[in-house]
Amino acid sequence: MTGMTKAISIDEIQKTRGVRFGTSGARGLVADMSDEVCYAYSAAFLKAVAARSGAIALAMDLRPSSPGISAACAAAIQQAGLSVDFCGAVPTPALAYHAQTKHLPGIMVTGSHIPFDRNGIKFYRADGEITKADEAKISEAVVDVPNVGTAAVLPEVNRGAYDAYVARYIDFFAPQSLAGMRLGFYEHSSLAREVLRTILERLGAEVVSLGRTDEFVPIDTEAVSRDDIEQARRWATEHGFDAILSTDGDADRPLVGDENGDWFRGDVVGILCAQYLRAKGVVTTVSSNTAVERCGAFAKVSRTRIGSPYVIEGIEQQLSDGIAPVVGFEPNGGFLVGSVIERDGRTLSPLMTRDAVLPILCVLMMARERGVKVSALPTNLPARFTASDRIQSFPTELSRKLIADFSTSDDAFSKVFEDLCGESVSQDHTDGLRVTLKNGEIIHLRPSGNAPELRCYAEADTQARAEYLVREALLRMRTLGPAN
Repeated sequence: MTGMTKAISIDEIQKTRGVRFGTSGARGLVADMSDEVCYAYSAAFLKAVAARSGAIALAMDLRPSSPGISAACAAAIQQAGLSVDFCGAVPTPALAYHAQTKHLPGIMVTGSHIPFDRNGIKFYRADGEITKADEAKISEAVVDVPNVGTAAVLPEVNRGAYDAYVARYIDFFAPQSLAGMRLGFYEHSSLAREVLRTILERLGAEVVSLGRTDEFVPIDTEAVSRDDIEQARRWATEHGFDAILSTDGDADRPLVGDENGDWFRGDVVGILCAQYLRAKGVVTTVSSNTAVERCGAFAKVSRTRIGSPYVIEGIEQQLSDGIAPVVGFEPNGGFLVGSVIERDGRTLSPLMTRDAVLPILCVLMMARERGVKVSALPTNLPARFTASDRIQSFPTELSRKLIADFSTSDDAFSKVFEDLCGESVSQDHTDGLRVTLKNGEIIHLRPSGNAPELRCYAEADTQARAEYLVREALLRMRTLGPAN
């Protein structure tokens, strides 16, 4: 330590401040993400992973805390002798695509879907998302942080990321291919609210703005609120839309609703998108709907732990095995393109990070090309239905302990769940505890990687049954929680 700087350990920050890597990026309470902490994380990324010269692409979401965090990241970039290519408030996949196209490392300030009092930083190498090995290098780093000057004035916005992202989809889909479609767009505080509208309108659709607000809304596409479910149905009845669309806050996870205002599950959207793109290989997480295998549309299906870095590893493995084209998706609907896609004489380049816009467009295009309503698309898939929800403010260590108890003791699991769902026949410990039951149903419990939440997923032969399993399972887990 000198009079001008002090040495800070990222490992120590993780232990004492609670800002640490989850399933996607470094996340923490806004109160803990001080300028010093965010500067240190950015400096560690630049030291351990990124380029030593040139520019770093930087963007942010619409949370009130994001400009301040971005300013701290910019200070670290400038202190490292690099320039800041500030892309402004654009979707995470737009930042990633810009960085990939320009061969730049990138930093995205976003908390995605997590609660309002939290935020995060997501890091990109010049060739895509950082890996878990890169996260380990950052976590082990010790960096010099100035005693003053840990925030910089953000530069003027470079519109190149926005424009390139629009062009990516305008160039891949035929002109006016959505002409005549009337679409409701639940904009809330999504980063997609400008860019997705631009793309849809340039493809010929009529787009009606719904629910736009300057208050940040933490939409979780895996646990859509009852209010958002009911509101979508009211909008559908009132306006007569062909579909209702939305995304999470940073626009890397889609919400697709049909003409009735019923939201599709993200893994169903992923299967439909993979079919539309004529993928041969699919990589998805262990928690996705088993219809991806049962539909028989893909030569190879691989399952991974939850989180885009694991899906990316699976895509790279399939590519090394000679399988192409390969895509990936998660149950939240975020979709990754692992290899060049060619369709109807048009080409789509890879984008190895979650994206919300592509799956939205593919579902709409599939309905248009088949000449059916959007609600008809899932009827061609095997009748397997999934549901998910979570308990918030549920300590991660308690989640892990309870799951470990269920994993090592059939009696412990049976005591809590057997009268609800019957006898278990197998367990999968890829990520949390995924139990397949004698009647073919599935219950999956895991701690969130981004927040102190316990998540539950279920699969059954009807949507009502899957939702009932999730609801009842979480009620039983609450009785084992910290307040009981």
